[in-house]
Amino acid sequence: MRRIAGLRTELEDITEVEYRQLRLERVVLVGVWTDGTLADAENSMTELAALAETAGSEVLEAMVQRRQKPDPATYIGSGKTAELTEVVRATGADTVICDGELAPSQLRNLEDRTGVKVVDRTALILDIFAQHAKSKEGKAQVELAQLQYMTQRLRGWGGNLSRQAGGRAAGGDGIGGRGPGETKIETDRRRISARIAKLRRELKGLEATRATKRADRQRHDVPSVVVAGYTNAGKSSLLNRLTQAGLLVEDALFATLDATTRRTTTSDGREYTVSDTVGFVRHLPHQLVEAFRSTLEEVADADLVLHVVDGSHPDPEGQIAAVREVFADVIKDTDVTAIPELVVVNKADAADPMVIARLRQREPGCLVVSARTGEGIEEALAVVEAELPRPAVAFSALLPYDRGDLLDRLHRFGEIDTMEHTAAGTRLVGRAEPALADELAAYAV
Repeated sequence: MRRIAGLRTELEDITEVEYRQLRLERVVLVGVWTDGTLADAENSMTELAALAETAGSEVLEAMVQRRQKPDPATYIGSGKTAELTEVVRATGADTVICDGELAPSQLRNLEDRTGVKVVDRTALILDIFAQHAKSKEGKAQVELAQLQYMTQRLRGWGGNLSRQAGGRAAGGDGIGGRGPGETKIETDRRRISARIAKLRRELKGLEATRATKRADRQRHDVPSVVVAGYTNAGKSSLLNRLTQAGLLVEDALFATLDATTRRTTTSDGREYTVSDTVGFVRHLPHQLVEAFRSTLEEVADADLVLHVVDGSHPDPEGQIAAVREVFADVIKDTDVTAIPELVVVNKADAADPMVIARLRQREPGCLVVSARTGEGIEEALAVVEAELPRPAVAFSALLPYDRGDLLDRLHRFGEIDTMEHTAAGTRLVGRAEPALADELAAYAV
């Protein structure tokens, strides 16, 4: 065999590679300072910037206007709107985010004058929730909140969406041009209403499932602890420390939305549950409060609420007030002060000692911990165990050795003070819940 020159069959691999740069949405922030101090206004804008970055955007500029109340037409007034338009053109921004909930007319007027998309604080938070919802219930709750928000903000484009045309004498299309009389925007509103009704039915079924699980824990007299607090305060990190739950931990706002419940035990073997809840934020949209009401009502049924506060935040007192405001809104039929609350100041490793001292003075009995380093966790566990409700009925019994099932339930759901193994059986003195105490009555001594 011999090679013939010029008859190559080898193919050359020619590949064209296109490199694309990920481009974040470029936004300008706008706020109206109506009350409070300048520091409060700056903290609110800082939080809005963090929300915008969490949603996946790049903040280019921020503007704050001092007004007695927002302008009813453009939110910031005609003069500031002209200035905002110049800033948008100079920076090349494609979105404006306003630090407040805007009326549909305000959104439309701002978009017409600036020439770019305008989003308010509520839509921004709903977008973040939509990105982070993972469970079926979480997705349904977020979609319900979005549809409720969207219902009042549907827009049409005039006659070209009308399904009703008049006769030729009235300037219409004449015979054959008369539609059913429903405009496109009315059709959208009707479909949204049908979807909202379906989501509410689904959530009601999921709520029944949660209620069944909660009733099962209550039937077995399992105490419950709920971890609540401001977003990014370290609730998931603290839950991981307390129960080894292995939840997602990320330095971002609303990193976890789905409620999580883990079972753990005290040092003496009693079982109790620890539940994580969705994080709160200032001016939490009313639609989200309504959609997540069934999840947040876990707080009302808790035996203890661990209120987690970010000690490294510039305004931790404001966070505490915002969380308690949501508590009062969600648990309207329950006395919020009747629920045992334990304030836990997290991120002690990054907090200012002066801020910690101020919080200790404001919230007597609060705990200072660091979920990252483990500082104060053992003390927190001891306090949680001490605050858990104790079984109500004292007992003294001699259990036969063939009733190991009762002994196991006593370890899990009761409180054993003394235990002695004798020839006749195991002698026990302690406390138990009424149902378990009734079973022990047959072996009372």
